[in-house]
Amino acid sequence: MRYARSPMAEPKFPAPDPRDVDPTAVRRGFGRAVATYDKAAALQREVGTRMAQRLDYVKLAPAVIVDAGCGTGEAVGELGLRYPGATVLAFDIALPMVEAARKRARTQRSLLRRLLQPLTTRGSPPPQFVCADINALPFAGVCADLVWSNLALQWVNDLPRAIAEFRRVLKVGGLLSFTTFGPDTLREIRSAFSRAGGATYTNRFVDMHDIGDMLVEAGFADPVMDMERIVLTYESPRALLAELKSIGATNRTRGRLRGLMGRRRFERATRALEALRDGGRIPATFEVIYGHAWKVAPRHTPEGHAIVRVQRPGRN
Repeated sequence: MRYARSPMAEPKFPAPDPRDVDPTAVRRGFGRAVATYDKAAALQREVGTRMAQRLDYVKLAPAVIVDAGCGTGEAVGELGLRYPGATVLAFDIALPMVEAARKRARTQRSLLRRLLQPLTTRGSPPPQFVCADINALPFAGVCADLVWSNLALQWVNDLPRAIAEFRRVLKVGGLLSFTTFGPDTLREIRSAFSRAGGATYTNRFVDMHDIGDMLVEAGFADPVMDMERIVLTYESPRALLAELKSIGATNRTRGRLRGLMGRRRFERATRALEALRDGGRIPATFEVIYGHAWKVAPRHTPEGHAIVRVQRPGRN
């Protein structure tokens, strides 16, 4: 008697979301933009300034600060001046950005040393730089009192994992402070280019309330979230697209077009942007989300058991 062998079922994996970003493309894009980034990154600097102002209302004296997604190092010097004596550990996914940040830090420290040498003989520790991914922080254990991340999380596919990594390296009582972009970001481009059809044209931006839920789920306490919309204007659609390219923030989704769009489709999209012209300028909306939360001592074990802390009474 012969038996027919049934074919083995092939394992099924979920298809990748076309709105996910391609990490390799992100790394290459920011690496290529390193020479033009600082000149074009006015929004990133402004958001970083507003983010830093929120620290004025926080009582914190960090010994170690992690700058997650440091870019060309704009915030490294600011954090060093705000918290003298703190060590800044800065990283970025693009190696050319890390190299630019290291060069900027050396130049700033040299200038400060010359200016402040007559006033003090004690300097802050030099910042440390490494090329790394937010989803796998290059720190073996708890090390930081403050994790700072300005407009980097929108390039992360697995946001809960990134938040968990931030919590992992924070000390109890440490602060996570971050900004990212919300769903209304670049809605003009998303609407105009969707008419070209067949692809994705902007990142998948996560809603502020969902991020707050992720913070709580990860074990952070007292999350504070707020949002503002900033509208920049440009003289033409090409000027808008050129600025995004200059900072490395072009379309890096997995569902992007892999070849040239074609003249007709591109002209159709730019006409849709032209139809939005207001006061002679093309608008571009950025929904900026600000958030911070504290790491507190865990209340449950990974298995879900309650942690009971017993404090021995002091001796008389």
